[in-house]
Amino acid sequence: MSVRPKMHVILAAPRGFCAGVDRAIQIVEQAIAKFDAPVFVRHEIVHNRHVVERLQRIGAIFVEELDEAPTDRPVVFSAHGVPKSVPFEAERRNMIYVDATCPLVSKVHVEAQRHYNNGAEIVLIGHAGHPEVIGTLGQLPDGAITLIETVEDARAFEPRNPDLLAFVTQTTLSVDDTAEIVAALKARFPSISAPHKEDICYATTNRQAAVKAMAERCDVVLVIGSETSSNSKRLVEVALRAGARDAALVEDAGSVNWTLLENAETLGITAGASAPESLVENLIAAVGERYDTHVDELRVTEEDVVFKLPRILTHEAAE
Repeated sequence: MSVRPKMHVILAAPRGFCAGVDRAIQIVEQAIAKFDAPVFVRHEIVHNRHVVERLQRIGAIFVEELDEAPTDRPVVFSAHGVPKSVPFEAERRNMIYVDATCPLVSKVHVEAQRHYNNGAEIVLIGHAGHPEVIGTLGQLPDGAITLIETVEDARAFEPRNPDLLAFVTQTTLSVDDTAEIVAALKARFPSISAPHKEDICYATTNRQAAVKAMAERCDVVLVIGSETSSNSKRLVEVALRAGARDAALVEDAGSVNWTLLENAETLGITAGASAPESLVENLIAAVGERYDTHVDELRVTEEDVVFKLPRILTHEAAE
């Protein structure tokens, strides 16, 4: 019988579901329990195929636009947030809707509105085409917000009034990349207004910090998450930047390219904020089938954030 090679597995913590994702999934589950199936969901509730498929099995139907949903069934808006035009249209059609926007994304929306009301021109640091960015841009009239994706964009940006300028950010960005863009903006526009509290959410920050702490010790880091998940893709970049020899995004244990681990002795594992813990457990089991594994958890902080569910799901609607 051949001896299996040894593999030291370092498990990053915190990892996986954040409070906003947990709340969004509960919202769909509770909406189905309250209103019966089907409940329509505009856009993937969170960016994870396994989560979406499980919710489909219990009665969720996912659509990309509101006009794909019938008016006589409830609709849930995804955790990423939606343009203001979406709830307006739902109200016009007399639809029951439940907004599962993460409260930390809603905070960015409120900040953008406040700056706009104060007459400021707004810069949004984020990735073009991401649902969260589309939702934030859609909070205000066209042209009120300028999207900045890179340091080069920040250096080329020409505001209408350099003294009346504010920035907000997508919540799932690389902390380090964003800091570079903010530094470039502040160097050019010293009076630019910053968020009262960091827009990049606690969960993104904590997961990146955990990966930074373990990456130097890892030959390979595997990040469980979907290709559409911004925060998961950032974890791969953070791992490589922090010293991992190699890093890869994997949807689940079945999508691992095992040749990556051929000469590895230490494997780091983490999961993006929309990836269920069961996928982590399955990946550890799959590693255990191939290697003699020793698993250590590296925890950088504890998380105790919980967000309340919308009143429509926790209270009977007023008569």
